[in-house]
Amino acid sequence: MRVLDGQIAVVTGAGRGIGAACARAFAGAGAEVICADLNDPADTVHAIGEAGGRGRAVQCDVSNEASVLALFEAAAQVGPLDIAVNCAGIIDERPLLDTSADQFDHMIAVNLRGSFLVGREALRAMNGRQGRVIMVASDLAYYGRETFSPYVASKHGVLGLVRSWAKEFAPEILVNALCPGPIDTAMLAAEQMSPEWREKELAIPLARFGQPEEIAQMALFLAGPNAKYITGQGIGVNGGSIMP
Repeated sequence: MRVLDGQIAVVTGAGRGIGAACARAFAGAGAEVICADLNDPADTVHAIGEAGGRGRAVQCDVSNEASVLALFEAAAQVGPLDIAVNCAGIIDERPLLDTSADQFDHMIAVNLRGSFLVGREALRAMNGRQGRVIMVASDLAYYGRETFSPYVASKHGVLGLVRSWAKEFAPEILVNALCPGPIDTAMLAAEQMSPEWREKELAIPLARFGQPEEIAQMALFLAGPNAKYITGQGIGVNGGSIMP
């Protein structure tokens, strides 16, 4: 069903993983998608075109204000913004006592400052109109995890932004967060997370990694016509890893 026909969406982190899956799903539902990523998301745009959808590529560093402003200026040239999904993010497994202030700052810059900048400009573009803003947090935002404290702090902050914005921009704009559990993306690759933690990630009721497309389907639902009474929520798509 083309439930997003005629709508315009910005998706960050669209070069791979959850962001790419969201961009493809939204385009398949009829939206024109501005695909943004730190690296050129041309592969995602190509896949959208091959499937008969409409997509445009924009390189964007979500931690850089000028870059985010340029992204939304490009989106405005397409038309009035209806949907924004911020999937850009990083993860780093590191004991606290081995974590430098610069490493902490980088995590916050991408995950939390990036969410702030993307969300602010999306809400600015939608202000006075109906719209949907979706941020990607994490199941770890609810219960913490040793050796991941900067990441957990950044994602907990994302939930704070979402809850505050949901109140500030109601009832026209609905603002929600997705809180994925372990998802089979590059962020769970061995260079980002130890084999020991990858194994622990499977100790959940569904005993498997989720797929990016499963997160994208929840994002599509939140952006669609059947989610009109949902705002300020952190939606767990996590295989049962956390049951708040």
